[in-house]
Amino acid sequence: MDDNALKQWVGKTETLDDQVTLAPLKALAATLDRNDPPPQPGDAVAPCWQWLYFLPLQPMSGVGPDGHPKRGGFLPPVPLPRRMWAGSRLQFNHALQAGAAITRTSQIADVSLKQGRAGPLVFVRVHHETSDARGVAIVEDQDIVYRDMPQAGEPAPQAQPARTDEQFSRRITPDPVLLFRYSALTFNGHRIHYDRPYAMGEEGYPGLVVHGPLIATLLIDQLRREYPKARVKSFDFKAMSPLFDTAPFEVCGRLDGDVASLWARGPQGQLAMQASATIAIV
Repeated sequence: MDDNALKQWVGKTETLDDQVTLAPLKALAATLDRNDPPPQPGDAVAPCWQWLYFLPLQPMSGVGPDGHPKRGGFLPPVPLPRRMWAGSRLQFNHALQAGAAITRTSQIADVSLKQGRAGPLVFVRVHHETSDARGVAIVEDQDIVYRDMPQAGEPAPQAQPARTDEQFSRRITPDPVLLFRYSALTFNGHRIHYDRPYAMGEEGYPGLVVHGPLIATLLIDQLRREYPKARVKSFDFKAMSPLFDTAPFEVCGRLDGDVASLWARGPQGQLAMQASATIAIV
C-alpha cells in the first residue's frame, strides 16, 4: 500500500448545499419512537440529526460491491475492503433550523497508515463545517478506519467490559426494520446493515451490523429524553466493538455537572461505544 499516494488526498475539499426539509425529521422521529409534534419551519434540529442531510447521492454506476460509493472520489482510494465510521468530535455552536438552507464544507484533514494486530489499518480524518445564514453551526471531525477482512478462524478482538454505574438507560432492540429505516434515511447503501447474506457470507459478521452513527444518535437521544431542556454544546463518540441485530443492547449514561458520560453496552456486557457530551440547561 502506497502511504504517500494516499496522503496526496490531504487537503482535498468538497462543498455541498442542502435544505433542512421536514420529511426526514418526521421520519427519524418515528424511527426513534419519539412522540414529538410534527416539525415546523424554524424549529431547532436535534444534535446528530444533521446526518440526514448532505447525503451521498452516488449514481448506481458509481456504487461498489459493498454498497458504498466506489473508491477515489472525495475520500482517498484506500485498497482495504472494510470501512467503518470509527467516531467523531462535534461542536454545536447553534442549532440548525427546519426549512433553512445549509452548506457543508469538508476537508480531508489527515490520512495515516498503521499496522494493527490483524493487519494494516488506514485512518482518514475528515473535517466538516456546516453553516446556515447565521454562520458555522456545527463543526465535526470524523474518523474513518479501513481494514482488511478477517482471516478464516480468526478470533474476534476481546472487547472491554462496559461500566455499570449508569443513572439512566434504555434497552434497544436493533431489528432489521430499524436498521433498514436508518439506512434509507441516510441513503447509506452499505450492505452490512440490511443484506444479511452479504454481511455474513462476504464480510464474516454474525448478523446485520448496527450503524455507528445510529448508536451515537440513540445515545444523544437518550440524553435528550432525560434532560429535555438541555442544550448540547459538544458531543464526542468512539466505536469500541460492533453490535448486531442478533440481540438487544443498552444505551446508558450519567450526568456529572455539565458533562454527560454516555455508553452503549452490548448483550455480553461489552463496551460497544463510549461517548461524552457537554450540556447547558436552558
